[in-house]
Amino acid sequence: MHTLNVNTSIQWNQTISDRAAKLMRLFGLRLNRLKDQRLRHTCRLTLKPGQICFITGSSGAGKSVLLNALYEQIRPSERIRLEDIPLEHNAALIDCVDGSLWNATGMLSKAGLSDVFSMLNSPAVLSAGQQWRYRLAKAIMSGRRWIFADEFTASLDRITACVIAHNLRKLAVQTGKIFILASCHEDMLVELQPDVIVIKYLNGTTRTIYKDKSQSRT
Repeated sequence: MHTLNVNTSIQWNQTISDRAAKLMRLFGLRLNRLKDQRLRHTCRLTLKPGQICFITGSSGAGKSVLLNALYEQIRPSERIRLEDIPLEHNAALIDCVDGSLWNATGMLSKAGLSDVFSMLNSPAVLSAGQQWRYRLAKAIMSGRRWIFADEFTASLDRITACVIAHNLRKLAVQTGKIFILASCHEDMLVELQPDVIVIKYLNGTTRTIYKDKSQSRT
């Protein structure tokens, strides 16, 4: 069992241009009020191997801030973030995935890349949705215990998003990996079955809901 604690804040710290100063006067906003404006993000999570944490909330509520703060608490050798995985230009997708041909195609299929034409293309020329699925497959096969993904399934059509979420739920149980995901989309939650849901509100507050009520007391 792992416990993560986040307590961070973001303070406004920008240079005021003449144009920005005119905008402030238009809205009656003084510089000292602007500098006092900050949002504090706090969260305490308890996660077990094979569990999924889903961070949701409105755009601008701080989902990415919280995801990044949680990411920083994990040792580099144990974590991987989907958006950090490079996209190769000079190799076919199937050659960029480790393991036997059977295992590689099986994992790519679970990530939603089952057609041969996608597997024979280089990752860099795939669509945004295909690139996201490629990165998911690479993350799962990386050997890292903690997998982080911002904008989870945002670039996918919603049927594919539900299929990926269903496969991810099974993979979490089978592999013992811990997934921390963030998205404003909630239409795949039935298939994803997250163990923890973190709701971020625009005022900076956070609500954490555990599927297992006893876990919230640990």
